[in-house]
Amino acid sequence: MRLLMVIPAYNEEDNIVRVVNNIREQYPEYHYIVVNDGSTDHTSRRCHRNGIEIIDLPVNLGLAGAFQTGLKYAYMKDYDCVLQFDADGQHKPEYIQKMLDKMEQGYDIVIGSRYVEEKKPKNLRMIGARMLTVAINFTTGKRIADPTSGMRMFNKAMIKEFAVNMNYGPEPDTISYLVKQGASIAEVQVAMDERTAGTSYLNITKSALYMLRMLVSILFIQNFRKRDDRHVIMKRK
Repeated sequence: MRLLMVIPAYNEEDNIVRVVNNIREQYPEYHYIVVNDGSTDHTSRRCHRNGIEIIDLPVNLGLAGAFQTGLKYAYMKDYDCVLQFDADGQHKPEYIQKMLDKMEQGYDIVIGSRYVEEKKPKNLRMIGARMLTVAINFTTGKRIADPTSGMRMFNKAMIKEFAVNMNYGPEPDTISYLVKQGASIAEVQVAMDERTAGTSYLNITKSALYMLRMLVSILFIQNFRKRDDRHVIMKRK
């Protein structure tokens, strides 16, 4: 199976070389592409100096735009599946094969979940994640233990869905929508590291607003999202 790892990156000059080198060392048989989302630091320069495969976007499009750029690239190159992989060093490459093995069982989407076998910690951040799990279960009948995980793998049908059919962002509400459309989904247990360099764009206020926006989208907006039935290419597992 031809796997492409899509690594959206915005101002990750302190992390990107280490992240890509870890991937290249552990999985030389698979391909990757860094999508530089209009970074204002030296992310692009460090990638070019280290021979890292990169697409440089001229402006910042946000995660949705950077991700879709990577999926369009995967679609044009006819990859069998794509892994969304963070550039901040939190995702651990050692779980990639485990996710690929699960996908080869026939799933459309595989999520690297922190909470399949482990319990969610009891803190403010997890309150929102728990609410998203409940909302997705309520609207789709499918329980996703870690809906905010950014470590997601998509099969060929999903690559086309993101690249061609609609302007999707890789967010929990989109995952919920795709499940409602018939996409099959599975989770595998992973562990994630804490960010050790650089600064996350999410603070407490932005995190709270993000969770609220996802809840409103899952519970209400997704009910009015329309698309041509001829494009529904997933079958519920």
